[in-house]
Amino acid sequence: MKIKLLLLEDDLTLSETVIDYFEEQGFDVVAAYDGQEAIELVYENSFDLLLLDVNVPELNGFEVLQKIRQEENNTPAIFITSLNSMESLEEGFRSGCDDYIRKPFELKELLLRVQTIIKREYSNKSDIKKICENIEFDLISNELKKDGENVKLNLKELKLLKLFLQHPNELLVHDRIYDNVWEYDEEYSDNSLRTYIKNLRKILGKDKIVSLKKLGYRFNQE
Repeated sequence: MKIKLLLLEDDLTLSETVIDYFEEQGFDVVAAYDGQEAIELVYENSFDLLLLDVNVPELNGFEVLQKIRQEENNTPAIFITSLNSMESLEEGFRSGCDDYIRKPFELKELLLRVQTIIKREYSNKSDIKKICENIEFDLISNELKKDGENVKLNLKELKLLKLFLQHPNELLVHDRIYDNVWEYDEEYSDNSLRTYIKNLRKILGKDKIVSLKKLGYRFNQE
């Protein structure tokens, strides 16, 4: 599974440069060009790390992260900015960032900072998610085991299960599921989603995934 980044940057040239570089390194990057768009994307998607320019339209990067943190979203964040004062540095960390890089910067340096935070995040988390007494999922190897035996999932089922495990007991609306499970150039449908849900229920138990009519689905984690 690719590491998914949000890049908030209103300089189109810099945005494209960063996206191209990180995609070449195997990352999945979603672009936002103003603060309000960034907040909406965070609501609709599950990101591993946020790259936030400070001086952007609508809401600045500090305000964006403050609002995200108020929603109890602790996705790690790196600020990208041309601001050089100690006051701006302090404001950045007060708003909840994990790191700070000043423009102009080397892409390699930004990559190293991202890799360091991602490595830290994964080391702080338990790799094994226990779904029930006899079923567990390894978030790193993406292996699902039932009664000690590997259970084969197709890619969409794997992405869907991982999304549920990252957001237990939370309503996931249809659009949010489509954004996370399907690629941007793929066609999706309610019927195909229902098929993947049905297959997961066969493995996990029908009560694990609850359908909320016309809204979405919720994964029940005890």
